[in-house]
Amino acid sequence: MKNISLILIAAFFTAWFLYIENLAQIPVFSTKDGPKAVYRGERDLALTFNIGWGDEKAEPILDTLNKEGVKAATFFLAGSWAERHPDIVSRIVKDGYEIGILGYEYKDYRDLEDVKIGQDISKAQEAFRKLNVKNIKLLRAPTGHFDERTLKIAGRYGYTVVHWSVDSKDWNNPGVPAIVKNVNKADKGDIILLHASDSAKQTAKALPLIMKGIQQKGLKLISVSEMIANGEASSREIR
Repeated sequence: MKNISLILIAAFFTAWFLYIENLAQIPVFSTKDGPKAVYRGERDLALTFNIGWGDEKAEPILDTLNKEGVKAATFFLAGSWAERHPDIVSRIVKDGYEIGILGYEYKDYRDLEDVKIGQDISKAQEAFRKLNVKNIKLLRAPTGHFDERTLKIAGRYGYTVVHWSVDSKDWNNPGVPAIVKNVNKADKGDIILLHASDSAKQTAKALPLIMKGIQQKGLKLISVSEMIANGEASSREIR
């Protein structure tokens, strides 16, 4: 009986130790497996366009995509811009392209309180609801800058935050050759950042050359949602 008691006591303390050890590991696992921003996938290629403001460049870019036979692209639209351009939003949907949210106003989420981030996302949601754009699942931080708070808040609203792995730097208007060179770095699984706001004055001219490079590499263009759905998406931990 004495030996059995000792065994039971030892088993109890072993179980208690393992329980406490698991409790101590929870924060570690929570940090490791916490919110992440998708920035690339495993296969194919995704063209993404940000539109935060402007009246002139979106339609020429849509015309060029149509002319080049581009069937898949993802447009991240600011809710305030979408409200002012319902016809262009309708055309993006009609042309078969995916829409993601670029917030409502062009504000750096890192500078906002949690409640303000939530209000901006909610306001954008309402704008797209009124435009009858449904089932939006993707969000990109308006300025491209975000922190762990942004990811958690976006997750509560049901959005996956999407960054990029290749920056065309077209917003800086470095010249068509420079934009094409930047995009030509893209390979399988990359998410490419382009713009269709009025600041991107050279993007439409660069697109035919960009498409030529993509075709030469034998890569297929898909939407970001397709990239995420058809394979494990690489993600970067936010610390």
